Amino acid sequence: MFDLLKKRKKQENELSLYSVAKGNLISITEVQDDVFSKKMLGDGYAIQPVDGKIYSPIKGEVTSIFPTKHAIGIKSDSEIEILVHIGIDTVDLKGIPFETYVKEGDRIDKGTLLSTVNLELLAEKEKSNDVLVIITSENYKELIINQYGLVDENNVIGNLLIK
Repeated sequence: MFDLLKKRKKQENELSLYSVAKGNLISITEVQDDVFSKKMLGDGYAIQPVDGKIYSPIKGEVTSIFPTKHAIGIKSDSEIEILVHIGIDTVDLKGIPFETYVKEGDRIDKGTLLSTVNLELLAEKEKSNDVLVIITSENYKELIINQYGLVDENNVIGNLLIK
């Protein structure tokens, strides 16, 4: 029985996932957009941020930055591809509320500041500010989220079991 109370030890074939912002961590299924909540792009999680700072959830390489600056692709050293998507339907804003601090090809660490977003402008434009972390590659077995609710930036929120 006491074994159940022990914290899980990270396995060699796991990738730790970190919070991308300070805010409220929710299940991807709670996001108000079917493309994300029905996991059409992949499994993941979302954070409702309290400030506009968006950080990397993993160590890896920036593989893409959308021209509208609302989404950034990252590939881990273990070949896991992740999309950090800021807001819902924010592509319509044509990059205006976003500032990006990385470029394609940059090597980054978990916790690297990727972007900032003007949350007041998103609210004014009636856009959701959910920051989504989507696992877009298929070379993993399972996503395990350790906690929901309030998180600080750079908290370990879960692990990805890699095939």
